[in-house]
Amino acid sequence: MVFLCFWALTLVACCTTSLAEASDLSHLHPPLWDESPGQFSDFQVKNNVYIINAWVYPQRMGMYKILLNQTARYFSKFGPENEQNILWGLCLQHGWQYNTGRLVDPSRRTSCGYESADPLCISVDSWWADINYFLSALPFLAAVDSGILGVSPHQVKLLPPPKDQMKFCYDVASCHLTFPEKMNKWNLFYQYLQSPSSNFDDLLQHLWAAHTSSLEGISEHFDDRMAYYYKPEAEFGKNWTLAVEYLAAVRIPTTMIRVHESQKGLPPRVLLDTDVAPFISDLTYFQNTVLSVLNILCSVDQMTGSLSLTLWKNVMKAQIVRKLVLDLLDYFIVT
Repeated sequence: MVFLCFWALTLVACCTTSLAEASDLSHLHPPLWDESPGQFSDFQVKNNVYIINAWVYPQRMGMYKILLNQTARYFSKFGPENEQNILWGLCLQHGWQYNTGRLVDPSRRTSCGYESADPLCISVDSWWADINYFLSALPFLAAVDSGILGVSPHQVKLLPPPKDQMKFCYDVASCHLTFPEKMNKWNLFYQYLQSPSSNFDDLLQHLWAAHTSSLEGISEHFDDRMAYYYKPEAEFGKNWTLAVEYLAAVRIPTTMIRVHESQKGLPPRVLLDTDVAPFISDLTYFQNTVLSVLNILCSVDQMTGSLSLTLWKNVMKAQIVRKLVLDLLDYFIVT
């Protein structure tokens, strides 16, 4: 158990940082933030329905932008400039996927996502893009359903990808029908967000509950995509979904500065067959460490039959323990 906690703490250390002061946060925005839609009127309108193509990067990013803009007023009591908005984690993660080439067609059967042809395209054959869909479409449509975005649930429609259309949902009604528990978790988050008595820790609890619910049982539907990647990248993707469970238990604050700094530990490109952490020469020590910890974490989880994760979740139920973990990690990182 001590060994497990050491590595789990190391993982969390790689994914958190102290909150630095910043007078201008615009440089922390994800790629093409300014070019992405920031309001519903920026999208195509047909028969009074806003049509969003979530398979084009700026439009999927635009969904996040609208979410962050419309929820800013609820996070103003926690800090200025919307920096404490915990939805930044989803947004910045998507930007990292775009920046690192993880949204392109890994099969290379199309030009989707490639700089020389169609750089803004998001490929349905990308494992990362498919998993991210459930962390963009579901929170966005649930926000529409909650009324927090100011439009009717009947006024928003997402376009389907060119194939595997039955694996996704495209509006509030179909998402509730196909993924009721996941949508309900997001609805609970937005309901609590609008409560005058909401506090930051409980907001994180609701957010991480919705986040992990969105991923539950999803990855297996896209296992065939893993055949397009080299083994190190495929393992990294699977390890990352497991790591999210550990991070969720600690309720890592997914605010702008924290997430931006933590992403410095993520690999800046798709991993190749020759990449063996911690000996990847063009990756930083931090990035090699993160990959190594993820590999060990996955091995421990497999050896214990996920008992390690269960124990970790139980330990992290105590608020004082979570606070101690975050305080210790911030201290070690700063010093």
